[in-house]
Amino acid sequence: MRVVIEKKTDQLNYEDFLGGVTRTVTIAGVKKGTKEQQYDIEIEGDQRVWRPAVTVLKLLVEAWGDDATVWVGRRATLYGDPEVKFGREKVGGIRVSHLSHIDKPLRVSLTETRGKRTMHHIEPLAETAAPAPAGPTIEQVQATEDINELRDLWTHATPDVQAAIKARVAELQPAE
Repeated sequence: MRVVIEKKTDQLNYEDFLGGVTRTVTIAGVKKGTKEQQYDIEIEGDQRVWRPAVTVLKLLVEAWGDDATVWVGRRATLYGDPEVKFGREKVGGIRVSHLSHIDKPLRVSLTETRGKRTMHHIEPLAETAAPAPAGPTIEQVQATEDINELRDLWTHATPDVQAAIKARVAELQPAE
């Protein structure tokens, strides 16, 4: 059994990428965020949003332009970088390693802290078939007849699919 620790949060966090986990996501939409987190990037197949740091936003604009409506359907490979700082403290953060819709590797020098620039390197993301969903679908849940299999699906399910799993388990349990 794999141990999956999930925080109750509405956004992707650095902790989601511990242990070298990477995730290729497809952008479903972009909405205005707050002053601290300027944009909420909606992810296909996930109820949570990605709130990229300013440095990552600059990379996305450099790669794809500043019209966020064209970002929909584009993909990015995300990873956790333990070197990301907030002030002087290393807190870790989410970075991008690959992007779709770029023809060649992208190298951009961006300001990290006052007076210090860092080179960022982004590779093109190979265009392949549509990525597999991040977890089980509601259709898979409805087709499952085994309660133990549903329990296994739970650990990788989004909140809406977890609700469907609860309902399906209730259907499959014998009436008392």
